[in-house]
Amino acid sequence: MLCSRSQRVFILVSLCLLSSFLLVVTGTTSNTGVGNEEVGGVEEWRTSVIERVIAEESGENSSLILAAKRTKRKDPNDNFKFYTGGWNISNSHYLTSVGYTAVPFIIIAVVWFVFFGLSLSLICLCYCCCARQPYGYSRVAYALSLILLISFTIAAIIGCIFLYTGQGKFHASTTDTLEYVVSQANLTSENLRNVSDYLNAAKKVDVQSSILPQDVLSSIDNIQGKINSSATTLSVKTMENQDKIQNVLDSMRLALVIIAAVMLFLAFIGFLLSIFGLQCLVYTLVILGWILVTVTFVLCGGFLLLHNVVGDTCVAMDQWVQNPTAHTALDDILPCVDNATARETLDRTKLVTYKLVNLLDNAISNMTNRNFPPQLRPLYYNQSGPLMPLLCNPFNADLSDHQCQPGEVHLNNATEVWKNFTCQIVTPGTCSTQGRLTPKLYSQMAAAVNVSYGLYKYGPFLADLQGCDFVRSTFTDIERDHCPGLKRYTQWIYVGLVVVSASVMSSLVFWVIYARERRHRVYTKDYNAMHSEDPRSKGQ
Repeated sequence: MLCSRSQRVFILVSLCLLSSFLLVVTGTTSNTGVGNEEVGGVEEWRTSVIERVIAEESGENSSLILAAKRTKRKDPNDNFKFYTGGWNISNSHYLTSVGYTAVPFIIIAVVWFVFFGLSLSLICLCYCCCARQPYGYSRVAYALSLILLISFTIAAIIGCIFLYTGQGKFHASTTDTLEYVVSQANLTSENLRNVSDYLNAAKKVDVQSSILPQDVLSSIDNIQGKINSSATTLSVKTMENQDKIQNVLDSMRLALVIIAAVMLFLAFIGFLLSIFGLQCLVYTLVILGWILVTVTFVLCGGFLLLHNVVGDTCVAMDQWVQNPTAHTALDDILPCVDNATARETLDRTKLVTYKLVNLLDNAISNMTNRNFPPQLRPLYYNQSGPLMPLLCNPFNADLSDHQCQPGEVHLNNATEVWKNFTCQIVTPGTCSTQGRLTPKLYSQMAAAVNVSYGLYKYGPFLADLQGCDFVRSTFTDIERDHCPGLKRYTQWIYVGLVVVSASVMSSLVFWVIYARERRHRVYTKDYNAMHSEDPRSKGQ
């Protein structure tokens, strides 16, 4: 009777454990935000606005707490007080508070490991120490255990497929998001270097020995160093983050693929061994499954943590977009270019553009459009024909925008217009046909126009850079296009792990139960067959 009682205790403990698991999962889901990321969105926005107003009133408008309401969780490292520092992956208190959401699954893993291990030990002890006694079996219990075993095996297979599909989509989604962030950073860095190259070209502009003033050349040298430093910092920091995140993603994918494959194999092989009654192998597989289920419970907690971090990050990005000039922890992902550097670069490009256009207009007014006598070489080169139009300067002396006057040509088509004023050369340095420009002078002026237009074209980019609009645009796109998929697929993985864990855990229990019922059934059939063939039993 001891063995029979121990078997009943094992079944009772296992079913209680399964019930507790489902209750904890339900509680965890409702308390950690799974499937409820959007709840309280208006309240979060309102909270962030209030925090911003308080910060501005206190003179601390350079900092902003992100996702403050969503990240308000108990922090084990701070006597279980609520963490109030907002989203910040470099803050240990944020990490421990979000890590605390995984504790229910860690508890389940420990409880499962201890109680199932004790139950297995009790079964082994009874099996080895108790003599086999005649006993019957219930057809209902046998059929029910077989049906439940088949059901949980199918559920485990479905969970493994769900897990494998989820990890594939999650890896693809995160890789796309990462590549998008890196491409945006690289584009910004490349544009900064292009501006630096145009400024460098401006230093070499020479129109008939006329160059930019020395103070402008010095200012170009000064700003070039800052531009190159900002471009390098942005590129290097983004690439470092990409390498770290990509390594984590690849390791995570490999671990999930292995877990899905092993659990699928375990569920299928365990089912076959149970059906064929290979008890020794079944119990060996039960021990292996006991350990693997513990691991999957821990992974459930890990991916619940990841799901919460992804949700926090998306909320943080959405709130940062509303106040992009504030210094926040998001600077660690994609930093803004220093505001002072961006503003100074914009001013310098406007100044250089203004000075270059003035230099060209002075050359047109004082040289190409004047008819000098032959004695005034090199100013004289036999200029003749219609006068050249002046170049429209896009800026005033104070670097404000300037409206073009009638008859002026714009930077974008000046070279095409001026080409019609180029003469042909037979005698070196002297026009042989009608025209206001020699080919050499045209080349010098066209080079200066191209530099001016290049700097002018990058004006809007530098203006956006000053307001950190490129980061705002990047985070807006991520929050709109990538966050829904990231949150959905982390939840797929989390749910897949939960289904696999619960199904394989239940399968382990019913492997043992079915093995017991099958052993009872075989023993009873043998016992009845033996007694039905005994002559003494017939004589009676």
